[in-house]
Amino acid sequence: MSYTVTIEPTGHTFTVEPEQSILDAALRHGLVIPYSCRSGTCCTCMGKVVEGAVTYPGGQPPESLDDKELAVGQALFCMARPASDLAIEVREVREAADIPPRKMRCRVAHMERLSRDVMGLQLKLPDSERLAFLPGQYLDILLRDGRRRSYSLANAPHDDDLLALQVRHIEGGEFSEQVFHAMQEKALLRIEGPYGTFHIREEDDRPILMIAGSTGIAPLLSMLAHMIHTGDQRPVHLFWGVRSRQDLYMDDTLQAWERAHGPLQYTPCLSEPQPEDAWDGRIGLVHNMLLQDYPDLSRHAVYMSGPPAMIAAAQRDFARHGVEEQHFFRDAFEFAADSRPDLTASVAADTDS
Repeated sequence: MSYTVTIEPTGHTFTVEPEQSILDAALRHGLVIPYSCRSGTCCTCMGKVVEGAVTYPGGQPPESLDDKELAVGQALFCMARPASDLAIEVREVREAADIPPRKMRCRVAHMERLSRDVMGLQLKLPDSERLAFLPGQYLDILLRDGRRRSYSLANAPHDDDLLALQVRHIEGGEFSEQVFHAMQEKALLRIEGPYGTFHIREEDDRPILMIAGSTGIAPLLSMLAHMIHTGDQRPVHLFWGVRSRQDLYMDDTLQAWERAHGPLQYTPCLSEPQPEDAWDGRIGLVHNMLLQDYPDLSRHAVYMSGPPAMIAAAQRDFARHGVEEQHFFRDAFEFAADSRPDLTASVAADTDS
């Protein structure tokens, strides 16, 4: 049977299925509590059981919990399973500042050519490590000489066995050249993150408009996967703008999501369709396509990710159509300088996302 867990002091509730950890169930319901390992070693997910009882795989609590902690009801929620309905006291992650960035080592588990100039990377952390993040955030690849390359996470927080990145090939870009011409699976990398304040706002109940330019789709994929996984029923309309049909490398996935998730509507837009595309869809600048459908933005939350020029043009035009600044979230990326003193800035270097 399933049990109900209530988080104090927020009052958020979720159900936990048999043999499911409290952490996994919370993530499944879109509730993020701090964690790092999921194996009961780091104690990042420690909290207090206020009411009810928990069990652990094997029948014994992890050795990382001492007798004093057990005596006052402390538990490791990455391992604990409920034996009854529960009330627990634990900090919830609601803002980017709630997750401190960490430096970690990882291995390239899989590489997939997504299009002519976009490579998908899937990174595997050590078995004892996990990266907590909010959907829409990014991480830095740390190069040997101390420079950084920033990429948005394309996977959702609940699906964290592998970290998904989308790397666009930039002619002369050191890291992207390595990815396309030298990197092989099992290569070792160093990363740091998560970073960025571009993430889905769970508390905002407005209908959502999403606009992506090129590989700016990556953070929006993370947001959409999270919303679908948690059963979020807010209406979402995604506009994805690229040059030609071959650049719609996630088109099949997005069409499948649109069919499976009722609140999602998806509109691909081409700015320079080729004759061989035989394109009968929308043509033009992606933010103009959105404004044709939504001339009044005053009642929507808008999430936009893409090149700075696209975002600057949209910011100017959207203001004329009533978008409210507190409901307009942007993630601009560009080919940037190697050093980035402000580690909270959401600017990607050597890539589009």
